[in-house]
Formats: sequence, structure tokens, C-alpha cells
Amino acid sequence: MPFAAIATLTVSCQPKGEAPRERDPGGSIQEFWVREFLVRTSHKPRPLPPGRWAMTQRWNDLLFAHWPIAGSVIDALLPEWLEADSYQGSAWLGAVPFWLDRIKIRGVPPIPGLRRFPDLNLRTYVRDRLTGTPGIYCFSVDSSNLLAVVMAHVVYHLPYKLAEMRLEQRSEREFAFYSRRRFSRSEVIFKARYRGLGPTRKTAEIRQGSLEYFFSERNCVFSTNRAGQPIRANLHHVPWPLEEAEAEIERNDLAKAVGIALPNQDPVLHYSRRLAVYIWPAELLHSALATRPVTVAATPT
Repeated sequence: MPFAAIATLTVSCQPKGEAPRERDPGGSIQEFWVREFLVRTSHKPRPLPPGRWAMTQRWNDLLFAHWPIAGSVIDALLPEWLEADSYQGSAWLGAVPFWLDRIKIRGVPPIPGLRRFPDLNLRTYVRDRLTGTPGIYCFSVDSSNLLAVVMAHVVYHLPYKLAEMRLEQRSEREFAFYSRRRFSRSEVIFKARYRGLGPTRKTAEIRQGSLEYFFSERNCVFSTNRAGQPIRANLHHVPWPLEEAEAEIERNDLAKAVGIALPNQDPVLHYSRRLAVYIWPAELLHSALATRPVTVAATPT
């Protein structure tokens, strides 16, 4: 997909492995505070997981690049207790570069080195065979932050990889992203330029039955612990503020690294400016409690 040429308004070149500094959110002050309010509170009733959240993060400037993949290909790479979820007859594989900040672990003072950094995940969308719950399964997650890699392995058993990463902001919604995995037997590089095109009527409200609803309404991440037991970490956030996007993906070795051949077609692209996410502790799937309904708008506590 061609990447439309646009005038560069500002250039923010970050040192390797760093994410952009917090910036002027753009738009009016009123628009800014409306966004911030929606980040912190739900504008419609949404179920909260049981218990208390363990960590909060803010995810920024995400590109969602999705390709349709045969369900049998995805199923062959999943744990036996998961199955690929499908939309319009296909499973879907997503490459998602972004950067995160505002990281807080409940009961722990701010940790030096965990303030902000880029991240990149290769994901698919699944249901667990035990309860039928829809969720996300990550084939790989790359990060430039060694502490984040270690913590994610130990606490959530996610397949984090250490990588050299650069994220450069070219303008308010345009970014250049580069990742090269370290200590890998084969070279795994992801390099792309992308930009959000702004909200549209199509993306302003995500409707049930759309592809956007299929990949965004996922409130848990599945993994397997060291004992081989299925686990999940529940998530809570407001509906994703999605935009249409343009991207030029110069190189993408993520799928090939896990044995998936991408189809010879352009990905479906979306962009999201920011989203605050609450993350619950990992729990064994067979003992996971059903979520309880919330009848009023609420912020997790």
C-alpha cells in the first residue's frame, strides 16, 4: 500500500530503544480533557474482572496491521486448549508496534527504567476450549527494555524477546518504527512507517459484527505457565479509539519467524492514538471466575 507523502511538521529523533516524549495532545483543551476522561472511565457499562488490578499502562500510537490466515495454520501453532477465532471465514494475524508509558504496579513505587519504551507484538485472536472466552494470544513480543522482558516472562509467561528498537515521530500522527531482535538464531527485523488518518464515521463507533469489533473487543491475554498450565490475564479499558491508517511496511520477519507465510496482499490497517489499560494478575484458566457485571460507569480501583 503506497504511503502518501506529507509535509513533515516536527521531527523527534529518539535514542535507540526510547519512545517519544509526551507531547502536546493536539486539538483544543476541551478535546484533550474529554479524551483523558474517556481514558480513565467507561462511558458505558462494561464488566470488570474479579479482584484488583495488578498493573496499569498507557499504550500510545499503535499501528494494527492485520492479515487473514487459514484457521488450520494458526491452530497448528496454538496450545491444544486454544482454538483460532475467525472472522469472515479466516483467522487473523496482527503485527502491532507502539510505545507505552504511565506504567504503574499496584503497591510499588515508580521503577527507574520502566517509564516509557517501544513494544512490538505478533498476535492472533483465539477462544479457549474450556470456557469459550475470546482473547488474544501472542506468538512473540519484542521490547527494548530488559526489565520489562524479564518481568513479563516471570509474571505473565509471555514470549518476550529483547530487541534493538527505534521509534521516531515524524509528525503528530506519523511514525517510523524499527525493531531488530537480539540473540536470535535468524535475523528478525520489522521496519515500517505509518500514520493515522484521523477519526471517521466508520471508526467512531465500533459496531458488533465488524472486523474492528472482532480484534478490539478482547479482554484477556492467554499464555502457558512453566508447569504447562493454561493461564490468562484479564484486561480492562474503554472501547478502542480507532482510526484508519496508512503504512509502508518495508520489512516484516515476525510471521516467518514462527512459521507463518503472510498472504500476498496488503494488510488491513488501523491506528490508535492512546489507551489506558488495567491488567489483572495471571490466573489459572480452570479456576478463573466469571466476570461480574458493572451497572454504572466505573474506574477500576
